[in-house]
Amino acid sequence: MTQAPGRVYIIGAGPGDPNLISVRGVQLLAESDVVVYDRAAEGALRWARPEAERIAVGAAAEKAVAQDAISMLLAEQARDGHTVARLKWGDPFMFDSGAKEALFLHEQGIPFEVVPGVTSAVGATAYAGIPLTHPDAGDAVVLIRGHEDEADSIPHLDWRALAALDGTIVCWAGPRLVAGILKSLLDEGRPADDAAALIYRGTRPSQRTVTGTIAELLEMVSTAPPEPDATGLLVVGSVVRLREHVRWFDARPLFGKRIVITRSPDRAREIADALENMGAESILAPTFRLAPPDDPEALERAVASIDRFDWVVFESAVSAARFLSLLTRGPRDLRALGHAAICTIGPGTAEQLQAAGIKPDVVIAELQVEGVAEAMAARAPIDGRSVLVVRPEHERTVISDSLTSRGATVTDVIAYRTEADKPDSPAAQRIYRMLLDGQIDAVTFTSPVAVQRFASLVGDEQVADLLSTTVVAAIGPVTAAAAEALGIKPTVVATTFTVQGLVDALCRHFR
Repeated sequence: MTQAPGRVYIIGAGPGDPNLISVRGVQLLAESDVVVYDRAAEGALRWARPEAERIAVGAAAEKAVAQDAISMLLAEQARDGHTVARLKWGDPFMFDSGAKEALFLHEQGIPFEVVPGVTSAVGATAYAGIPLTHPDAGDAVVLIRGHEDEADSIPHLDWRALAALDGTIVCWAGPRLVAGILKSLLDEGRPADDAAALIYRGTRPSQRTVTGTIAELLEMVSTAPPEPDATGLLVVGSVVRLREHVRWFDARPLFGKRIVITRSPDRAREIADALENMGAESILAPTFRLAPPDDPEALERAVASIDRFDWVVFESAVSAARFLSLLTRGPRDLRALGHAAICTIGPGTAEQLQAAGIKPDVVIAELQVEGVAEAMAARAPIDGRSVLVVRPEHERTVISDSLTSRGATVTDVIAYRTEADKPDSPAAQRIYRMLLDGQIDAVTFTSPVAVQRFASLVGDEQVADLLSTTVVAAIGPVTAAAAEALGIKPTVVATTFTVQGLVDALCRHFR
């Protein structure tokens, strides 16, 4: 029996910012078995299924032989019955080769769908603060095919007509092609003082925009290109002069800063989003990953007998999330917690519960053992009471021991473990090299265990030296103390012990 072919989704990922992919693109990525992606679109892989196979196929625009191989790969994967996402930089049908792939799939009888994306001409100009059109800047926009053909010679166009055009000219091009276009416009009568811009790495935290007159940019790219051997978006027209009035992306407080996140992957999204909203490039350090506890049934037993506890203490947001997941998975719901008082360690843990509709009775800013029992006792008795403590393995039993000494009957349950990643992993080696080369602007720590795991990742003996030339940001005094114990000097210590508080502290520092 012949297997029915799968389907190929040709998805535009946008020009760099992974959040510019469409809702439809995110939905289809989450459904696909195989993702074949341009390296320029790699950031959008965050929306793919964790178990999906990932195949990198090179640059955004491929040479003819490589392009044929990509098309055949898509067809082969679909014939094997897979749902394939072809993740392309920008828009598949603009400044790209998506149409070639679609035609090949049509000829092969492979079902496909094209999902439009934000093209570089639209995305990069918007992030640079250069509108493509304006009522006072002409009535036409011309998009010129350039680097997608990897050509160095200028396109065969009516340059005299383009030079006389009252409007905006846009082309995706390398340095030599940019020089040829600008020279052709000048030779055919375009005013030398007309405004022009080059946008590199558009919509990314490393975006760079160079503006000037046509004559100035021509001299620049001909003698000392702003970004040697780099391809950028050329914009010519009076709209460029609006940049100083409507620029926004590169005016944010953390724009262009490379900041390392030392959280586990499933908890990193919160801080990554907050940093990126301020303009930073977030880099996830493979410090640790979450794993089930050695006795996974212990938490299940505690949840099943929740009625017998007078207090429940959650030591982390993940602990709270796993507890609530188990509680609501069975026949019971949040009402089972009705008579128990709730204590949380850290504002993030409190927020996890509040999102589920539970308001903690006691919120401890940071894990300071001596303050937990006192704060709980001030709210309701703990002597002679039954207390459930739900915690990660690495926090040990310090709170449980403190409560026991105050007369409580404590049930201590581990919700999860953390496992260290290997120092010789490619991601770890990349961060080590970037620190060594001074390419990291800040390293963030949101818990003492993150400090310890990061030190193990880059080397306990050299971590203090490696971090001595970059900003070290701690979420609070306890985390800062853990860093200092290893010889690491925190530069920034948040006064509000939350992820947003940490990001705000970094903004104040770099501002």
